[in-house]
Amino acid sequence: MTATQVLARLRALADPAVTASMARFALPVDQALGVTTPQLRKLAREIGRNHALALQLWATEVSEARLLAPMIDEPARVSVKQIERWVSGLDSWGICDDCCFGLFDKTRFAWPKALEWSRRRPEFEKRAGFALMAALARHDREAPDEKFSPFLAAIERESGDGRNFVKKAVNWALREIGKRNHKLNRSAIARARAIHATGLPSARWIASDALRELQSTAVQARLKLKAKRARAVV
Repeated sequence: MTATQVLARLRALADPAVTASMARFALPVDQALGVTTPQLRKLAREIGRNHALALQLWATEVSEARLLAPMIDEPARVSVKQIERWVSGLDSWGICDDCCFGLFDKTRFAWPKALEWSRRRPEFEKRAGFALMAALARHDREAPDEKFSPFLAAIERESGDGRNFVKKAVNWALREIGKRNHKLNRSAIARARAIHATGLPSARWIASDALRELQSTAVQARLKLKAKRARAVV
């Protein structure tokens, strides 16, 4: 399937009601057609993995084409140049998060890029750093606990950034790390308390929301069950 054919399929699926819904969720609609995520995933399965096509779709700048691109790209073929070009072109939290959770976290340079991007100034580039941390915390099951220490330091360092899409991603990363196991849960809770103590409005929100979840009965029960299952395997 060519990029032209994919765009034709997307335009055939376009629905103004979907576009209106996107606007309500603070997603830009000037380059959007109005195609739902389930429709995009179905199309992605039909297309299969195709690195060259992913690059062509991203270049169109059509929102749905850019959402589709990370779904079909091949992580092993993604270069540093490509990932930097894509992250510099992010213009919404939706595409940012889909790239981080659907592609960037599977590349060989995901860990260093998460830290590098966390220091960026542009809002969505910085969000990408923390969204990538959240993705790695959720998906990289083999990563040792020690690898998350620099992430927790970055979370504390950037907790004063009050921009909406940054602070929500910082909070997201903190919560995902704290839900991996009991040890990281304790580390994340301690970090959240230190963040709260700074007194900054964004830091207090990040910390309060994270503590509410990380200390909840539901999370503690899941971590206890996870630890029990791990011991049983050993």
